[in-house]
This record gives sequence, structure tokens and C-alpha cells, in this order.
Amino acid sequence: MKTITISAVSAALLLAGATAHAQGSPMNYQPSPYLGADAMFWELDPDVGGSVDSTGLRLRGGVAFNDYFALEGHLGTGGSDEGVELDYLAGAYAKGILPIVPTFRLYGLVGFTEVDFDLSDESDFSYGGGAEFDVAPNLAVSADYMRYLDESNYTFDAASLGMTFRF
Repeated sequence: MKTITISAVSAALLLAGATAHAQGSPMNYQPSPYLGADAMFWELDPDVGGSVDSTGLRLRGGVAFNDYFALEGHLGTGGSDEGVELDYLAGAYAKGILPIVPTFRLYGLVGFTEVDFDLSDESDFSYGGGAEFDVAPNLAVSADYMRYLDESNYTFDAASLGMTFRF
């Protein structure tokens, strides 16, 4: 059921992106796909007891429809601490982009994520923000912070550092 929910959200985000692209972007702007890889420093913080944290890998992919809007997906895995292992996370997000200068951008992400720990499988509304700096015409370094899960008895957050290649 959760996979169906993420698929439905992904389809809705794609439709919203296509609508935004058709209504608000110049005719000469071509959608720009990108891929990224990050070191993901995650933390599972229960309301009772100590938190567990570890490092995993996150892959990102998306399409920028203009300088201000993109759709992005995350796949992450890896890391374990105190018997808690992150099997995977998968999510779909709308990305609002604020270009500060031509080589530096701030961005915010909102969407839904499914997270599978060896102990449970949860999905939730997710949000976060970050920054990206171009080091070459098609290559950027990026950093962000995401709140992937905010359940009644715990939160799951991750800070990530990585590289993004734009096609």
C-alpha cells in the first residue's frame, strides 16, 4: 500500500511539474536532468532512550524544469547502529530553487518518503533544505538536511554531502 502511495505522489508531482513548466518557463528552456550521489549521515531519534546514528549512501535524480522548480527522487541505504539498520529509503519531492548568483543556489524540498529499517517500515511527509555550488559547468557540490520521518514516537533525519552532475 505504501508503494502505491509513493507512486501516486510521484505521478502528482510530475503533473505539477509539467503544469509549472508549461505555464511559467520561457519557451527556450529545456528540462534539465541531473544525478547526484551523497554521503548520508542519518539519525533515528526516539522520544524515549538514546538516538542511533550512522552513515549511508544516497542517490538522487531529478529534472529541473526551469531555474526555480524541479522534481527529485531519493534512494538511500546503509549504516547500522545499536542493532538498527537502514535497509532503504525512497522518496519523491518537489524542489523549489532560489538562485543567489549564477553558481550558487539554495533549495527547499517537500514530498513523501518510505523508510525501511530492519525493525519497521514507515512512510511520511518529508521536508528539508540545502545549498548547491557549481565547481564546473555541469558539476556541483551540495549539502542538505532532510526530515524524512516525523512519527509520534521518533524522528528520522539525515544530513548529506555530495556531488551533482547535470546533463
